[in-house]
Amino acid sequence: MAKGKATIKQVAAAAEVSTATVSRVLNDSGYVSPEVKERVFQVIEQLNYQPSAVARSLKQDKTFMIGVIIPDISNAYFMGIARGIEDVVGREGFQLMFCSSDDHPAKEAKLLQMLYEKRVDAIVLATSGGNDEMICSLRDNGQPIVLIDRTLDAADIGRSFDLIAEDNRHGAYLLTKQLLEDGHTRIGVVNGPARASTGRERYSGVLQALQERGIAAPLVYNGDFSTEGGMRAVRQFLQASEPPTAIVSLNNKMSLGVLLELVRSGYAVPADMAVASFGEVEAGPLLGQPDLYYIDQNPYDMGSKAGEILLRRMSKEQGDADPAIELFCNELKTI
Repeated sequence: MAKGKATIKQVAAAAEVSTATVSRVLNDSGYVSPEVKERVFQVIEQLNYQPSAVARSLKQDKTFMIGVIIPDISNAYFMGIARGIEDVVGREGFQLMFCSSDDHPAKEAKLLQMLYEKRVDAIVLATSGGNDEMICSLRDNGQPIVLIDRTLDAADIGRSFDLIAEDNRHGAYLLTKQLLEDGHTRIGVVNGPARASTGRERYSGVLQALQERGIAAPLVYNGDFSTEGGMRAVRQFLQASEPPTAIVSLNNKMSLGVLLELVRSGYAVPADMAVASFGEVEAGPLLGQPDLYYIDQNPYDMGSKAGEILLRRMSKEQGDADPAIELFCNELKTI
């Protein structure tokens, strides 16, 4: 028989055994004599038979696929998280299916539905916000979902899910407090969209630090967690009647935009404008050692922890255990 897409029935016929026997040989389940095993494997090689992953997943009720929805697949921070997840679950035979929502709730909803229909064994989600009802519905229908980096819009509902995130409020508080201790009182804040929990939590940390010093609300630019957003924020701040003397940027990609626009505008960091970033800016050292404050993030460790929780959730023993909430408290550092 010519090589091609042989079926298990063709393998069984050529080996003169039943399809059940072929299945037992492939899955190493149940007794099959050594002679029969050798005959079946010889036929499999001759026919170039490839077991159907779809059929196997239907039989085992497991696809060994985990869906990962993140806002920006090009952001090194989220890729660090993904690598941490993969290193843990990969050892157990699971593979990851990556999806980028582009921080659009409508696209996120479509991706959630697609992964559910593909019967992934679990979903890791850094939500863009606006999909609480759908996420809860999928969970209630038996779909394991682990939230990472961001929680749901409704904090009380979010606490009923597994969550691995940073202590966003405290980190932003530390950044702002450091600028205040350096003598800055006019501070511009580059924030992400308020629909994302990271944006809300980090901004609350900024306000906490300012309120402790009795300083009025800062100049705020609500961006979109993009480099271009950081650049637009700087242009807006520099046009103010009283421009800030320091900028807190609450996302690493926006921070890169802040630095690029300041350099383009002829400003030296920190001599002309101090900058504090939630997350390290990889290109920071290339801008002439700018003395940039930043919150050191550990995305790989977060991903590893998410992987451990995923494996527990997908096991029968701990699938219904209480939600695990892990908050990473990171340090304030300087480039």
